[in-house]
Amino acid sequence: MFIHKTAHYLPSRRIDNAHFEAINGLTSDWIIERTGMYERRRSTEDENTNTMAIEATKLLQEKVDLSEVDMIVAGSYTFFDMIVTPAHAVQRYLQLANIPVIGITTACSSFLNAAEIVQGYFAIGKVSKALVILSEQNSLYHNEADPKAGHLWGDGAVALLFTKERQSDKDLTVVDITTSGAAHVSKGTEGVMLRPRHGGIGMPHGKDVFINACNYMSTQTKSILERNDKSLDDLTYLVPHQANLRISKNVMQTLGLPEDKALSNVQYLGNTGSAGSGIALSEHWEEYKQGDVLVVVVFGGGYSYGAMLLTLD
Repeated sequence: MFIHKTAHYLPSRRIDNAHFEAINGLTSDWIIERTGMYERRRSTEDENTNTMAIEATKLLQEKVDLSEVDMIVAGSYTFFDMIVTPAHAVQRYLQLANIPVIGITTACSSFLNAAEIVQGYFAIGKVSKALVILSEQNSLYHNEADPKAGHLWGDGAVALLFTKERQSDKDLTVVDITTSGAAHVSKGTEGVMLRPRHGGIGMPHGKDVFINACNYMSTQTKSILERNDKSLDDLTYLVPHQANLRISKNVMQTLGLPEDKALSNVQYLGNTGSAGSGIALSEHWEEYKQGDVLVVVVFGGGYSYGAMLLTLD
């Protein structure tokens, strides 16, 4: 299968690090040193995961006709509505009847699980063009006063058109996808939590999350390349989950790759959850060249993880 087009939507509000010093006592230098973040985007009172998903879809419509989309899968963990997911909101906006519409969450790794669901529907011949959407409104659930995690989060959405058949010579080929979960290890069910009645998004065991994210993202990158007869030398770009710049730098160092091969937006968008790596992929879309090899690698709450190998053939 292929990724034919992408588009991303970012709220206009910008929140810099100075915002947090009076709230949780963290200075801008402290935040930058530990996360790499100097700014993040925040939705307005009129925005939510559903409206941002629609805005990303509108931007995608400017690039490609979506009238033949026959499946919508949306990933999020910050649902505005637990029943009417971003997938349903987009279906209504596009007025597409009689198609599978699915909302999922595997925390920050939902992008690859959504793509894997599409891969399965393509394989059994049920659909041929699928819209994958990732939308997160972390500001709906975060607790700014939490000094461990209150400053980490950003809002945003991305829409990607997956097709069973190649549509153009600019399409990215999805060579392989692998996903899994490691909730059974370490602090897998305690590292990152979202309990609305218990303080919102929390990360009480940040060090454990950091260690496992670095480990799984490094090993999954190597594994998916090796399984497809490619080496780290073949890799053009790594698109990591946008959780923390220190994690991305650690992964690159572990793999022996230069930092400029990592596509990162966490510095100016914050952690945009499942949307982060998709937004990064979309931001650099026009830069990809024939022969490029990309790996999208993710790690999320519940210690879910995965990797996707893409090539521009």
